[in-house]
Amino acid sequence: MTLNRPIHFMKYRWLYFAISLLVIIPGLMSLAVHGLKLSIDFTGGSLLEIQHPTRTADLFQSREQVQQVLGDNYEVSSLQISGQNQVLLRGKEMTNDQKNIVMYKLQGAVSEPVTELRFETVGPTLGKELIEKTLIAVAIVALGIMLFVWRQFHNPKYGISAILAMLHDSLVLLGSFSLLGWFMGVEVDVLFVTALLTTLSFSVHDTIVVYDRIREMRKNHSRANYEEIVDTAVLETLGRSLNNSMTIIIMLLALVLLGGETIRWFGVALLIGAITGTYSSTFTAAPLLLLWDDVQ
Repeated sequence: MTLNRPIHFMKYRWLYFAISLLVIIPGLMSLAVHGLKLSIDFTGGSLLEIQHPTRTADLFQSREQVQQVLGDNYEVSSLQISGQNQVLLRGKEMTNDQKNIVMYKLQGAVSEPVTELRFETVGPTLGKELIEKTLIAVAIVALGIMLFVWRQFHNPKYGISAILAMLHDSLVLLGSFSLLGWFMGVEVDVLFVTALLTTLSFSVHDTIVVYDRIREMRKNHSRANYEEIVDTAVLETLGRSLNNSMTIIIMLLALVLLGGETIRWFGVALLIGAITGTYSSTFTAAPLLLLWDDVQ
């Protein structure tokens, strides 16, 4: 039996794999050479957020200028503008006495008050524990999703293909932030872990919709060619996936542009995850089913 397919999506499945590799390979190279720029959430250290006078804003625009004021009293590893006249200073673990010296030095460089908004210290042990828990969480999520999809579709290829599509999205997100860390100094923190786990769930959500349509069509058209069934299922679910994803992408764009400095990169991570998750559910997860059959 032949299905009416106005568009032959799966005919170009190797092109989709090539596009994915073009995106993933630069990120993997960056991960291998530079890794991720970890925040103090993972490495341990101190964070000091201050509010400075408006007219002295130029002094707090770069790490080098602040470091020149502090001298040898404390080494600032990064500086991030967190709001209007607000700055986040990050560095190695800082004692309360060191923090007071830093505030005294900064106050001495300007005539108006410099206000301490937040001071946090994370020990290296807690940072190492957080990395371990993050890896365990990702592994548990991946294993749970694979077993669930395998059970629901009564075939291991669906569970394994779904996990490979999730791996695709994870590599895109990790590689993107490795490149952002190298070129723009973007750090990976706990919010990034939240975005990564959210990306995994978003990715498999759309994938299951496509797989469910394939299963339904196989029941109704048992004699049809499997590639034709996958093609038709992708075509029938593509509009729904795009409409659903666009509402999320528009909201995330607003979050990135208007949400403020402290959650901007969290929004960027979610935005990358939403885009790659939409792509992979159609152009990675579905072609992987056909690739599975090809190698059998």
